[in-house]
Amino acid sequence: MTDSSGARPGLTLAAVALVQFMVSLDLSVVNVGLPQIAVGLGFSAVGLTWVIHAYALTFGGLLLLGGKAADRYGRRRILLLGLGLFGLASLVGGFAQEPGHLVAARAAQGIGAAALAPAALALLTATFPTGRARIRAFGVWSATNAAGGALGVLSGGLLTEYANWRWVMFVNVPMAACALALARRGVAGGRPTARGGRPDVLGAVLVTAGMTLLVFGVVRTDQYAWTSPVTLATLAVAAALLAAFICVELTTAREPLIRLGLFANRSVTGANVYTLLVGAAMTSCFYFASLYLQQVLGTGPARTGIMFLPFALAVVAGSVFAVTFGHRLVPCTLLVIGGLLAATGLAWFGLISPAGTFTTDVLGPSIVTGGGFGLCLGPVASLATAGVAPHETGTASGLLNSSRQIGAALGLAALGAAAHHRTGPAATPQTLNDGYALGLTLSAALLVCAVLVALAVLRRTSPPSRVERTDDRDLLPARG
Repeated sequence: MTDSSGARPGLTLAAVALVQFMVSLDLSVVNVGLPQIAVGLGFSAVGLTWVIHAYALTFGGLLLLGGKAADRYGRRRILLLGLGLFGLASLVGGFAQEPGHLVAARAAQGIGAAALAPAALALLTATFPTGRARIRAFGVWSATNAAGGALGVLSGGLLTEYANWRWVMFVNVPMAACALALARRGVAGGRPTARGGRPDVLGAVLVTAGMTLLVFGVVRTDQYAWTSPVTLATLAVAAALLAAFICVELTTAREPLIRLGLFANRSVTGANVYTLLVGAAMTSCFYFASLYLQQVLGTGPARTGIMFLPFALAVVAGSVFAVTFGHRLVPCTLLVIGGLLAATGLAWFGLISPAGTFTTDVLGPSIVTGGGFGLCLGPVASLATAGVAPHETGTASGLLNSSRQIGAALGLAALGAAAHHRTGPAATPQTLNDGYALGLTLSAALLVCAVLVALAVLRRTSPPSRVERTDDRDLLPARG
């Protein structure tokens, strides 16, 4: 069926769902393959973290620019460009011969994802503006988002063990090609929705470069002390670039990436700081747990992927619980409960030992930590747009996603460096275990800080009224 604009809603939904599945899957699919990637390309212990950093930094740093570009130049056009770049970068990354090749490909993947993710969501909103069709469409979108994260760790393990680590990159190519074909046939061209000034490219470059240098300075403390001239100079340049970004946002004649006055809203500020800390802890947890299972316990990639399923399913269960019963508690309370639960699970994770097993050292902490993370995800998104003007809700949502990705990069850089210092030059199962245990314990500390932010910054708003609760139920996927 084709509507009056020439769009085919069914094909549009299929394309957007596949895009979201692919982006969500790519956030987790490489984790299980990291040890084999390190061996295959010769990554150092600290350098391996750049496989994660490169994607998270470009994705998070350019996400707001991607949303602005979609509004300014047309959502279909930006979606197609993003899909093409994402698929090409995945193909190039699969053929990487050196660490730098893969890192560059992952950075290009992040750029593609920053373009296609906001364009896809905006297309979904425009194609299904009201009614039962909208409810079903967003139910499909949410389901594919959760499925991508859950299946990413499983497929990453299976591909790494039974094919080759390169297939964790190649797997994106057919998905991007299918999404591209669906979008070309089903998504109408449409006119750009924004006619204002051109997007602030300079601001996007400054914030991405500043965050990248900041992460680089932290990561390189494996060779240069915190007080060394190299480290201090790198961090100083990073700070200067970030300060320049703020100046540009305040003075640019173009449309800024973000109106800095948004941060005067306590909900926006608190939700973004909370998300940054949760993103740091969650990414670090995946990273250290995967390495512990494979490098300390000697588990194969396929079994490691299967062992991550309880964690992923617990995240889904926690998210469903928050949606189903969240009307009885204010969002801030859910953030505190979820943060404390996840912190407890990570502290439990920190007790891992070289003689441990999946049942005694991983299963219980995975369920507790995953459930806690699941409780946090929905409420923090609602708080991030609380009290925001309707025309800025898209910007506020994009900012929250950027905070999650940037937090992932910064947290893994800092905790990865700390774990490397604890491990020392002798990489034995005992020293590796000690380093990973420290990283997991510090992740728990980050979540305690997130809980303190929720208590100190976020307002304790009252639970939704009876009418609001009825409306909220309309957002759940329809059954039948």
